[in-house]
Formats: sequence, structure tokens, C-alpha cells
Amino acid sequence: MQSLIKLLFVSLILMPIAVSADYTKRIDVFGIPVIATDGVSDSKLRHAASVLAEYLDNNQDGHADDEAVVEAINDLDGFLYMVADESEEDTELPSDDFEDNLDFGQNLFADEVHPQGSNSNSGFDATLEEVLHLITHVGYANAYPDRFGEEPGSELTKAMDWARGGQFIDIPDRYPSGAWYTYEDDSCEYDCMATEYFYWSLTSLLGAQSYGDRASEVLQEWKLTSASKLKSMDKRMYQLLSTLPIKTIPKGKYKGSSLTIKSIN
Repeated sequence: MQSLIKLLFVSLILMPIAVSADYTKRIDVFGIPVIATDGVSDSKLRHAASVLAEYLDNNQDGHADDEAVVEAINDLDGFLYMVADESEEDTELPSDDFEDNLDFGQNLFADEVHPQGSNSNSGFDATLEEVLHLITHVGYANAYPDRFGEEPGSELTKAMDWARGGQFIDIPDRYPSGAWYTYEDDSCEYDCMATEYFYWSLTSLLGAQSYGDRASEVLQEWKLTSASKLKSMDKRMYQLLSTLPIKTIPKGKYKGSSLTIKSIN
């Protein structure tokens, strides 16, 4: 698994920041800031911003496919923040506006960003995961809580309970033998589990997990790494994902509008 991050709940999805380098540049995507330090190359910053834009505007017509999702992220002041690597992680955010809103900020390490795409040599492009966490955890979960909420009882978590072989608020000592989603990090709470499940399911449906030895690499956590496996075994999640406007995996080449790097003073 790439960086397992929790939105500041000591779970995973978002992690707190301390102090060190400076954030010097940003790109705004549908009003959502993507900020980065000098340790992040412009090409990797553009790649992350493009992946965010492609997820939100999958048909690349210059307009968000689901305005409610973008509105939810902007209403909660969601943002993506990039640092070079874990050694640069303790980095002071550019203003109190960001510092005070870490609950809805998602981090991404540049050394896990692969603009050339995922492959057996470089590994999985973590941009596809971390950017999607921001969109689903802050956007979809709040725009559509009955369908995509991360608490027990939503359509998403009902599908997840089925995929795990039962409703486990805490990580079980052992998952049932038929489970295909078997994440075992006990720092990841139930809502974190739902965010990760959304990521695994959607990226597998769109073909991002089908390369090289990826299936064997992630087998301990996720068994349905292809669209055909997901469709045949996880019918509930497959039906739920079919309602999304996201039909293709981002490539980091957004054409709907220009993505301009701005300086952070």
C-alpha cells in the first residue's frame, strides 16, 4: 500500500504537519488548492493537479462532472499538499487557513508520484490513490452521505461489510475466508476503511491495478484487481460505482483547461 493516510483521526487518510520547509507554489483546480514545496518538481505538481482535474472532469469538457462533489470539497476548504518525501513531511503550511483545516487536507509525497504511469519498475502512481482519497472522503462522502458516506449504513459501507465478510468496526483477528477486502492496519478506523475500499474498487474497475505483479503485491489487502473480478464478485460495489461519472482512470494529461502554477508569497 502506498502512504496510508487518515484525515487527522489518528486513523489514516490525513496526517498532521509540524514545521520545516516552505510551500512556494500552487495550482487551483475547480477552486481546490494543490500546494507544493520547492522539493516538488513543477512536472509532478502539474501531474497531481491534472489527475485531480481528470477525476472531477472525466470527460474533460472544462466543467466538473458533478458540481455537488466539487462544492462539498470547496465548502470544507479541502486541499492537496505535496512534499518531496517523508523527510520533508514536517513542513509548515503557508497560512492559518490551511493549518486550521488539516481535517480536509490530503498529503502526497512526490517520490511516490510517477507521471509516466504505474509499472513494475517504478511502482504504483500514488497520485491516483491520494487524490482520490481527497475526492471521496471530503467530496462524495459529504455530498451523498446515504450512498457514499463512510459511517455504517450507507450503500458504500454496506458493500464494504459484504466485501470484508461482516461489519467490523475494529480490525478482526482474522477475516472470514471468503473476504476479498482484508486490510489489517489497526490504526485505520471504520471510515478510513471505507475510503480505502472506495479507492481499491474504483481503480480496479478502471484498470489501474492490472499490471505486472500488482495482483500478488496487494493480495494480502485486496483480491479484485481487475474489472472482471470486481464485476463478478463484488456486485454491490460494481453497481454503486456504475453511477459515477468517472469512467476512465486519469493519465495526468488534463485538456479541459490550462493548469497554471502560481507562486505562494
